[in-house]
Amino acid sequence: MRPILRVLTSILMLAALSQMPAHAAKAENFNLKGLNKTVKLSAYRGRVVYLDFWASWCTPCRKSFPWMNAMQKQYGKYGFNVVAINLDEDPALASQFLQQTPANFTVAFDPSGRTAESYSVDVMPSSFLIDRKGELVAVHKGFRNGDSSTLEKEIRQLLASK
Repeated sequence: MRPILRVLTSILMLAALSQMPAHAAKAENFNLKGLNKTVKLSAYRGRVVYLDFWASWCTPCRKSFPWMNAMQKQYGKYGFNVVAINLDEDPALASQFLQQTPANFTVAFDPSGRTAESYSVDVMPSSFLIDRKGELVAVHKGFRNGDSSTLEKEIRQLLASK
């Protein structure tokens, strides 16, 4: 392999690996106001969680919501939950977004951004897959149409492991 190709291959491999934690780490617990109740990550222990951080101004977030609705509907009965945390400082913006783009999954609000900081969120949307033991097993930044099949495969793998 030519030296430049080796370098490019190494860079691409490192970029892919940076999306995954080096080892499973405990997912940070949170206690946030939700639409109808307080939302605590610890309440989902024993379930696979797709934790998504979003904001009303985020165009890719509008694309991810229908997919998250479909995943919740399809896999909820198997121990899967989508938990989406809104980061808008103004709750009216989140409310308007949810009227236009309904969520059939758990929604929580983090206007201070503290929970997002604890997960080192730097891109919208950012999502985290959490296994049944409460360990962070995958990180995804952004949401593109091609991402859905990879994400669903990861969800199915986690649901299959007990």
